[in-house]
Amino acid sequence: MNISVVIPTYNRCELLRRALLSVLSQTLLPTEITVIDDGSTDDTSVMIGKEFPAVNYYYQENCGVSSARNLGVHHATTDWIAFLDSDDEWLPEKLSRQTIALSANPASKICHTEEQWIRNGTRVNPPKKYAKKGGWIFAECLPHCAISPSTTLIHRSIFEDVGLFDITLPACEDYDLWLRITANYPVLLIEEPQIKKYGGHEDQLSQKFWGMDRFRINALEKILATSQLSSDNRYATIDMLLKKAEIHLNGVKKREKKEDINYYQQLIKRYQEAVREQE
Repeated sequence: MNISVVIPTYNRCELLRRALLSVLSQTLLPTEITVIDDGSTDDTSVMIGKEFPAVNYYYQENCGVSSARNLGVHHATTDWIAFLDSDDEWLPEKLSRQTIALSANPASKICHTEEQWIRNGTRVNPPKKYAKKGGWIFAECLPHCAISPSTTLIHRSIFEDVGLFDITLPACEDYDLWLRITANYPVLLIEEPQIKKYGGHEDQLSQKFWGMDRFRINALEKILATSQLSSDNRYATIDMLLKKAEIHLNGVKKREKKEDINYYQQLIKRYQEAVREQE
Protein backbone atom coordinates (compact mmCIF):
# COMPACT_ATOMS: atom_id res chain seq x y z
CA MET A 1 0.00 0.00 0.00
CA ASN A 2 1.46 3.33 -1.10
CA ILE A 3 0.83 6.13 1.41
CA SER A 4 1.35 9.89 1.29
CA VAL A 5 1.67 11.76 4.58
CA VAL A 6 0.38 15.35 4.57
CA ILE A 7 1.55 17.67 7.36
CA PRO A 8 0.20 21.25 7.47
CA THR A 9 2.20 23.66 9.62
CA TYR A 10 2.40 27.30 10.67
CA ASN A 11 5.26 28.65 12.80
CA ARG A 12 5.85 25.33 14.58
CA CYS A 13 9.41 24.58 13.58
CA GLU A 14 10.36 22.56 16.67
CA LEU A 15 7.06 20.71 16.88
CA LEU A 16 7.23 19.95 13.17
CA ARG A 17 10.66 18.37 13.66
CA ARG A 18 9.16 16.04 16.29
CA ALA A 19 6.25 15.17 13.99
CA LEU A 20 8.56 14.38 11.07
CA LEU A 21 10.83 12.22 13.21
CA SER A 22 7.78 10.22 14.30
CA VAL A 23 6.90 9.57 10.66
CA LEU A 24 10.44 8.50 9.84
CA SER A 25 10.37 6.15 12.87
CA GLN A 26 7.43 4.17 11.49
CA THR A 27 7.90 0.41 11.17
CA LEU A 28 6.20 0.87 7.79
CA LEU A 29 7.56 3.94 6.06
CA PRO A 30 5.26 5.98 3.81
CA THR A 31 5.89 6.46 0.11
CA GLU A 32 6.25 10.22 0.50
CA ILE A 33 5.98 12.99 3.07
CA THR A 34 4.57 16.40 2.12
CA VAL A 35 4.79 19.47 4.36
CA ILE A 36 2.53 22.40 3.53
CA ASP A 37 3.90 25.55 5.13
CA ASP A 38 0.94 27.87 5.62
CA GLY A 39 2.90 31.12 5.66
CA SER A 40 5.40 30.45 8.46
CA THR A 41 7.77 33.26 9.43
CA ASP A 42 10.05 31.09 11.58
CA ASP A 43 12.89 28.78 10.47
CA THR A 44 10.62 26.03 9.09
CA SER A 45 11.92 26.15 5.52
CA VAL A 46 15.57 26.20 6.64
CA MET A 47 15.03 23.30 9.04
CA ILE A 48 13.31 21.19 6.37
CA GLY A 49 16.06 21.87 3.83
CA LYS A 50 18.88 20.98 6.23
CA GLU A 51 17.39 18.07 8.18
CA PHE A 52 14.73 16.55 5.92
CA PRO A 53 15.80 17.09 2.31
CA ALA A 54 13.70 14.15 1.06
CA VAL A 55 10.48 15.77 2.31
CA ASN A 56 8.29 17.48 -0.29
CA TYR A 57 8.01 21.07 0.95
CA TYR A 58 5.49 23.62 -0.35
CA TYR A 59 4.97 27.16 0.89
CA GLN A 60 1.76 29.13 0.57
CA GLU A 61 0.63 32.48 1.93
CA ASN A 62 -1.32 32.01 5.16
CA CYS A 63 -4.72 30.64 4.16
CA GLY A 64 -5.57 28.34 7.06
CA VAL A 65 -5.25 24.66 7.88
CA SER A 66 -8.04 23.55 5.53
CA SER A 67 -6.36 25.13 2.54
CA ALA A 68 -3.02 23.60 3.58
CA ARG A 69 -4.45 20.09 3.94
CA ASN A 70 -6.26 20.41 0.61
CA LEU A 71 -3.06 21.49 -1.12
CA GLY A 72 -1.32 18.49 0.41
CA VAL A 73 -3.96 16.16 -1.03
CA HIS A 74 -3.53 17.86 -4.41
CA HIS A 75 0.24 17.24 -4.38
CA ALA A 76 0.00 13.67 -3.04
CA THR A 77 0.76 11.05 -5.69
CA THR A 78 -0.71 8.00 -3.94
CA ASP A 79 -4.24 6.65 -3.41
CA TRP A 80 -3.89 6.49 0.37
CA ILE A 81 -3.39 9.70 2.35
CA ALA A 82 -2.56 10.12 6.04
CA PHE A 83 -2.75 13.45 7.84
CA LEU A 84 -0.53 14.49 10.71
CA ASP A 85 -0.93 17.84 12.46
CA SER A 86 2.46 19.37 13.14
CA ASP A 87 1.87 19.49 16.91
CA ASP A 88 1.04 15.77 17.13
CA GLU A 89 3.24 12.67 17.03
CA TRP A 90 2.72 9.16 15.67
CA LEU A 91 3.63 6.04 17.61
CA PRO A 92 5.91 3.67 15.63
CA GLU A 93 3.33 1.11 14.44
CA LYS A 94 0.63 3.54 13.38
CA LEU A 95 0.83 3.05 9.62
CA SER A 96 1.62 -0.65 9.91
CA ARG A 97 -1.41 -1.39 12.08
CA GLN A 98 -3.70 0.56 9.78
CA THR A 99 -2.35 -1.10 6.65
CA ILE A 100 -2.90 -4.56 8.13
CA ALA A 101 -6.47 -3.65 9.15
CA LEU A 102 -7.32 -2.21 5.75
CA SER A 103 -5.83 -5.20 3.94
CA ALA A 104 -8.06 -7.46 6.03
CA ASN A 105 -11.07 -5.29 5.16
CA PRO A 106 -10.58 -4.45 1.49
CA ALA A 107 -13.94 -2.69 1.17
CA SER A 108 -12.95 -0.12 3.81
CA LYS A 109 -11.69 3.27 2.70
CA ILE A 110 -10.99 5.06 5.98
CA CYS A 111 -9.28 3.97 9.18
CA HIS A 112 -8.62 5.88 12.38
CA THR A 113 -7.12 5.00 15.74
CA GLU A 114 -7.35 5.62 19.44
CA GLU A 115 -4.98 8.24 20.81
CA GLN A 116 -2.99 9.26 23.84
CA TRP A 117 -3.80 12.72 25.17
CA ILE A 118 -0.97 14.94 26.34
CA ARG A 119 -2.09 18.19 28.01
CA ASN A 120 0.50 20.74 29.07
CA GLY A 121 3.18 18.03 28.97
CA THR A 122 1.27 15.49 31.07
CA ARG A 123 -0.55 12.39 29.85
CA VAL A 124 -4.24 12.50 30.81
CA ASN A 125 -7.18 10.18 30.31
CA PRO A 126 -9.64 11.48 27.71
CA PRO A 127 -13.25 11.81 28.90
CA LYS A 128 -15.32 8.72 28.06
CA LYS A 129 -17.39 10.72 25.57
CA TYR A 130 -14.28 11.01 23.39
CA ALA A 131 -13.72 7.24 23.16
CA LYS A 132 -13.28 6.35 19.51
CA LYS A 133 -15.83 4.22 17.64
CA GLY A 134 -15.78 2.16 14.47
CA GLY A 135 -18.44 1.23 11.93
CA TRP A 136 -21.26 3.53 10.86
CA ILE A 137 -20.51 6.33 13.31
CA PHE A 138 -22.39 9.33 11.88
CA ALA A 139 -24.50 9.69 15.04
CA GLU A 140 -21.35 9.63 17.19
CA CYS A 141 -19.88 12.45 15.06
CA LEU A 142 -22.79 14.83 15.70
CA PRO A 143 -22.00 16.04 19.27
CA HIS A 144 -18.29 16.72 18.74
CA CYS A 145 -15.32 15.89 16.55
CA ALA A 146 -15.16 12.09 16.91
CA ILE A 147 -12.15 11.58 14.61
CA SER A 148 -8.76 13.27 14.94
CA PRO A 149 -7.08 14.17 11.63
CA SER A 150 -3.72 12.84 12.85
CA THR A 151 -5.19 9.36 13.33
CA THR A 152 -6.63 8.96 9.86
CA LEU A 153 -5.66 7.01 6.76
CA ILE A 154 -8.07 7.76 3.91
CA HIS A 155 -8.45 6.57 0.33
CA ARG A 156 -8.38 9.38 -2.22
CA SER A 157 -11.70 8.28 -3.72
CA ILE A 158 -13.48 9.49 -0.58
CA PHE A 159 -12.39 13.06 -1.28
CA GLU A 160 -13.49 12.71 -4.88
CA ASP A 161 -16.91 11.63 -3.58
CA VAL A 162 -17.63 13.98 -0.64
CA GLY A 163 -15.13 16.79 -1.19
CA LEU A 164 -12.17 18.15 0.75
CA PHE A 165 -11.88 20.34 3.85
CA ASP A 166 -14.12 23.43 3.72
CA ILE A 167 -11.84 26.46 3.49
CA THR A 168 -14.69 28.81 4.49
CA LEU A 169 -14.78 27.38 8.02
CA PRO A 170 -12.17 29.02 10.28
CA ALA A 171 -12.55 26.15 12.78
CA CYS A 172 -14.34 22.77 13.08
CA GLU A 173 -13.37 22.06 9.47
CA ASP A 174 -12.56 18.46 10.44
CA TYR A 175 -15.96 18.06 12.15
CA ASP A 176 -17.56 19.15 8.87
CA LEU A 177 -15.56 16.64 6.82
CA TRP A 178 -16.21 13.71 9.18
CA LEU A 179 -19.96 14.34 8.91
CA ARG A 180 -19.78 14.12 5.13
CA ILE A 181 -17.63 11.00 5.23
CA THR A 182 -19.44 9.06 7.95
CA ALA A 183 -22.83 9.73 6.34
CA ASN A 184 -21.57 7.68 3.40
CA TYR A 185 -18.83 5.33 4.65
CA PRO A 186 -18.18 3.03 7.62
CA VAL A 187 -14.97 3.66 9.53
CA LEU A 188 -12.37 1.15 10.68
CA LEU A 189 -10.91 1.63 14.15
CA ILE A 190 -7.59 0.56 15.65
CA GLU A 191 -8.56 0.35 19.31
CA GLU A 192 -5.05 0.82 20.71
CA PRO A 193 -3.60 4.37 20.73
CA GLN A 194 -1.34 5.04 17.74
CA ILE A 195 -0.70 8.76 18.19
CA LYS A 196 0.18 11.26 20.87
CA LYS A 197 -2.28 14.15 20.62
CA TYR A 198 -0.94 17.27 22.27
CA GLY A 199 -3.10 20.07 23.63
CA GLY A 200 -3.08 23.12 25.85
CA HIS A 201 -0.87 25.36 23.70
CA GLU A 202 -1.96 28.84 22.71
CA ASP A 203 -1.99 28.46 18.93
CA GLN A 204 -4.68 25.78 18.86
CA LEU A 205 -7.81 26.84 17.00
CA SER A 206 -9.92 25.81 19.99
CA GLN A 207 -8.06 28.47 21.99
CA LYS A 208 -8.54 31.12 19.30
CA PHE A 209 -12.32 31.23 18.90
CA TRP A 210 -15.13 31.50 21.40
CA GLY A 211 -18.42 29.73 20.73
CA MET A 212 -16.98 26.92 18.62
CA ASP A 213 -20.44 25.42 18.23
CA ARG A 214 -21.38 28.14 15.75
CA PHE A 215 -19.04 26.50 13.25
CA ARG A 216 -20.52 23.08 14.00
CA ILE A 217 -23.99 24.52 13.44
CA ASN A 218 -22.80 25.73 10.01
CA ALA A 219 -21.58 22.22 9.22
CA LEU A 220 -24.87 20.68 10.34
CA GLU A 221 -26.83 23.08 8.14
CA LYS A 222 -24.58 22.26 5.21
CA ILE A 223 -25.16 18.52 5.38
CA LEU A 224 -28.89 18.97 5.93
CA ALA A 225 -28.97 20.87 2.64
CA THR A 226 -27.70 17.78 0.81
CA SER A 227 -29.40 14.50 -0.05
CA GLN A 228 -26.74 12.42 1.73
CA LEU A 229 -28.68 11.62 4.91
CA SER A 230 -31.00 8.77 5.72
CA SER A 231 -34.24 9.77 7.43
CA ASP A 232 -32.87 8.66 10.83
CA ASN A 233 -29.63 10.58 10.34
CA ARG A 234 -31.53 13.64 9.15
CA TYR A 235 -33.72 13.65 12.25
CA ALA A 236 -30.67 13.17 14.51
CA THR A 237 -28.87 16.02 12.73
CA ILE A 238 -31.75 18.45 13.20
CA ASP A 239 -32.04 17.42 16.85
CA MET A 240 -28.33 18.10 17.41
CA LEU A 241 -28.49 21.40 15.52
CA LEU A 242 -31.34 22.58 17.76
CA LYS A 243 -29.44 21.60 20.91
CA LYS A 244 -26.29 23.41 19.80
CA ALA A 245 -28.24 26.45 18.59
CA GLU A 246 -30.01 26.79 21.95
CA ILE A 247 -26.70 26.66 23.79
CA HIS A 248 -25.07 29.15 21.43
CA LEU A 249 -28.10 31.44 21.64
CA ASN A 250 -27.63 31.64 25.40
CA GLY A 251 -24.01 32.61 24.79
CA VAL A 252 -24.79 35.44 22.39
CA LYS A 253 -27.51 36.71 24.75
CA LYS A 254 -24.91 37.01 27.51
CA ARG A 255 -22.71 38.99 25.12
CA GLU A 256 -25.70 41.10 24.02
CA LYS A 257 -25.05 40.44 20.33
CA LYS A 258 -28.43 41.57 19.00
CA GLU A 259 -27.95 40.52 15.37
CA ASP A 260 -26.74 37.08 16.42
CA ILE A 261 -29.64 36.71 18.86
CA ASN A 262 -32.14 37.34 16.08
CA TYR A 263 -30.31 35.02 13.68
CA TYR A 264 -30.24 32.04 16.04
CA GLN A 265 -33.82 32.60 17.18
CA GLN A 266 -34.95 32.44 13.57
CA LEU A 267 -32.76 29.43 12.87
CA ILE A 268 -34.23 27.54 15.84
CA LYS A 269 -37.76 28.42 14.75
CA ARG A 270 -37.09 27.23 11.20
CA TYR A 271 -35.77 23.82 12.25
CA GLN A 272 -38.45 23.34 14.91
CA GLU A 273 -40.97 23.75 12.10
CA ALA A 274 -39.02 21.22 10.02
CA VAL A 275 -39.28 18.70 12.87
CA ARG A 276 -43.04 19.23 13.13
CA GLU A 277 -43.37 18.65 9.39
CA GLN A 278 -41.52 15.32 9.73
CA GLU A 279 -43.78 14.10 12.54
